[in-house]
Amino acid sequence: MKIVKYPTEEAVNAILGTGNPLLVLISFDGEEVIVGDLDESVEHHILLAQTGHDQRDIDKYFRLVLDNEGADWTFVCPPDYKGIPDKVRRISAFYRDGFAVISHALAELGYMVGINIPRRYRRHFDIMSGK
Repeated sequence: MKIVKYPTEEAVNAILGTGNPLLVLISFDGEEVIVGDLDESVEHHILLAQTGHDQRDIDKYFRLVLDNEGADWTFVCPPDYKGIPDKVRRISAFYRDGFAVISHALAELGYMVGINIPRRYRRHFDIMSGK
């Protein structure tokens, strides 16, 4: 697993564990983790651009805001996730894969916190339950 820290490794290491929020992007395969100071980057797509990635690739990453209290997951399943055409199956796969990959990445960063899906992103669960 490759971990990229922005603006510098030292700056991010100084924030880790302090309770200050971090932006985290985790590639769907779990091979790359990008961590940045929330105050420095503000948005996930900006953090991508700051680290030399194409900001349009935002849908190739699980997106989190992380602090000592938990990891808030921006739960937005791309319409082409894993090439699964059925929306319910696609969202279910995204959910399962996300929890596995995110848990592993958080442990690598030294965070043993819960993964929360904020209410505004829970509309996907209505789709999964047929509501």
